[in-house]
Amino acid sequence: MRIGILQTGHAPEAIRPETGDYSDMFKRLFAGEDFDFITYDVVDGLFPDGAEAEEGWIITGSRHGAYEDHDWIPPLETLIRDIAASKRPLLGICFGHQIIAQALGGKVEKFRGGWSVGRQAYDFGDAKLNLNAWHQDQVVELPPEGVAIAQSDFCKNAAMVVGKSILTVQPHPEFDRAVVAGLIEHRSDAVPTELVDQARATLTSPTDNAEMAARMAGFLKKGAK
Repeated sequence: MRIGILQTGHAPEAIRPETGDYSDMFKRLFAGEDFDFITYDVVDGLFPDGAEAEEGWIITGSRHGAYEDHDWIPPLETLIRDIAASKRPLLGICFGHQIIAQALGGKVEKFRGGWSVGRQAYDFGDAKLNLNAWHQDQVVELPPEGVAIAQSDFCKNAAMVVGKSILTVQPHPEFDRAVVAGLIEHRSDAVPTELVDQARATLTSPTDNAEMAARMAGFLKKGAK
């Protein structure tokens, strides 16, 4: 199955020799799932020909806000709506979760409660999964057809589905220990010190990245049938 990765940001340059860029993190996350990946750097204005260019889609995280004024955001929202109409499976992670919600009629804003960074617990109803987070923005209003399927103490709309073809999550199952450590080192200036310290303290704690990856891979494969 061929998956298009819509890369909406880049990992800090200092950590890329070890971790790769965001698209590389997803390739590692889904290793063994028989996916072929092609990356489109939409953050740099490089878009696919359309929703039908690939069998499935992933939208990555980003340091940008979905509500910010960037030239690439309006065409990305149009592409999201086209993918939704095509019924091709679409995953969104962090910024991807937010921009999909916004493109389909939801609302994203800088959360008044502040940041969530490092290992967090998320209730998916049938399981509680520990996953890494790195965000201040949140989906505060779901799109009309969106249904929340997970939450945390900090994030009410931590994951959603839209119909049978769209699954989005606020946390980062593609972030391993090295990525979070790199973000602490290179992208934590705006994060309160106590939250950075908490994130650092949980670096060696296990996460459920593999379980979340299995759920997302199953969603992609089921949606492509």
